[in-house]
Amino acid sequence: MPRHAKRVLIVLILLTLVTSLPFVAVRLLRPPRTNRTAELFQGVLYVRQARTTPRPLMIHIIEIDLQTSGIDFLVTPGDSSKGLEVTARTTSEFLEEFGAQVAINGSFSVPFRAGSFLWDYYSHSGEPVDVTGLATSNGEMYSDHKEWPVICITAGRAEISQSGCLEGTSQALAGSQILVKDGESVVQHDAGGLHPRTAVAVDEEGETLWLIVVDGRQRSYSEGVTLEELAGIAVELEADRALNLDGGGSSTLVISDGKGTSVLNSPIHTRVPMRQRPVANHLGVYAQPIEE
Repeated sequence: MPRHAKRVLIVLILLTLVTSLPFVAVRLLRPPRTNRTAELFQGVLYVRQARTTPRPLMIHIIEIDLQTSGIDFLVTPGDSSKGLEVTARTTSEFLEEFGAQVAINGSFSVPFRAGSFLWDYYSHSGEPVDVTGLATSNGEMYSDHKEWPVICITAGRAEISQSGCLEGTSQALAGSQILVKDGESVVQHDAGGLHPRTAVAVDEEGETLWLIVVDGRQRSYSEGVTLEELAGIAVELEADRALNLDGGGSSTLVISDGKGTSVLNSPIHTRVPMRQRPVANHLGVYAQPIEE
């Protein structure tokens, strides 16, 4: 092989190594494929399930006892200063800005572009978006599109409704479709394929709330679920109702112990593991530390 050809080959190999190293590094930061159960805060239980069937899956569940003293919630407040209903943030940015202990991504939004490069997407943090469906934060409704199903939260109680929230609702955000009703899956036609997913679910009394995040698009680690399978996870929890929220690269679960923010799942924004997507709104949970 000519000397100049060898040099070109060496340069190409070095470039490949340099560009691939960040992707290898972030994969090492993903949560381990092990089961875990931990009480994170008073009334807040975390369960991580590493499954091998029907394919590699990482399922993250936060179970919240709404009757526990100190439990409170916050949906990202509206902000029309840039012309639309709210400005985008990552889930970690939301958690840190508003001082919550737990947070997940929330509703779908427009405009949206997934993009094909690391920088080619919309929205970036701080850019304006409109929420798809109803959104209420601290009793203030800033998006009133009531044709989408919604989770409504008041003191000590949560409800998933197809037709909006009752007067006096403190926090609310919309999803795309109800997955479970009266304890049974109502997903009749599931053509959505395998993706990361986020859902919320409640028991019949509305006194227990589950936050469900399933990782996806990560071969041999967690390959995602269909909506029908997501509904099945909620049924396993004995939920009475469940609601599908924004998923895909948006699916994120973060916590704060007062010392720093930890990402409990493996987000996959722009196909990069552990990279968070800025989204329109979030559901934050406030809870008290576990007493020693």
